[in-house]
Amino acid sequence: MSSANLPTVRYGRSLVSESLVRRLSARIACDHGVDRELAERIVDQAVAFVATCGSTGRDVAPLSPSRQVDIGWHTFIWLDTRAYHEFCERVCGRYIHHIDHDGGAPGQARADTVDAIRQAGFFVDAELWPSSASCGPCHEDGNCNASGGDGNENSDTRRKFAAALG
Repeated sequence: MSSANLPTVRYGRSLVSESLVRRLSARIACDHGVDRELAERIVDQAVAFVATCGSTGRDVAPLSPSRQVDIGWHTFIWLDTRAYHEFCERVCGRYIHHIDHDGGAPGQARADTVDAIRQAGFFVDAELWPSSASCGPCHEDGNCNASGGDGNENSDTRRKFAAALG
């Protein structure tokens, strides 16, 4: 097969400045005790994840990061909120909210997320997307995802949760 027939694979980090990649990866390395190379891989996958969240239709199930990718997402949001907001508007056309997910099958959400990232044309770093159901530090069950169908907080899930509370 000639290289002209191969699909182009993108890297998430190509969507942000190298300066931002360095700052985010330095924070991840410092805060989470990982080496700089792993921290840069985490940043790459977090950026690809958020870009994919913005490119999927609003009628699809929410996408869910792995534990390590969630660390990258948290770091992007909290270390430089303005850069995160600008990235979301520029790449996704809307702000991608980080929310806790109150139900569903996280293992299936993970598989759907990896498939969506590949379909969006991004490289998937398989070591950062284990098949375990645990997500990140944002929820006691390690279960979070991006904006719901209305593009805001996951209002469908929030309504179900509120109804369950009575």
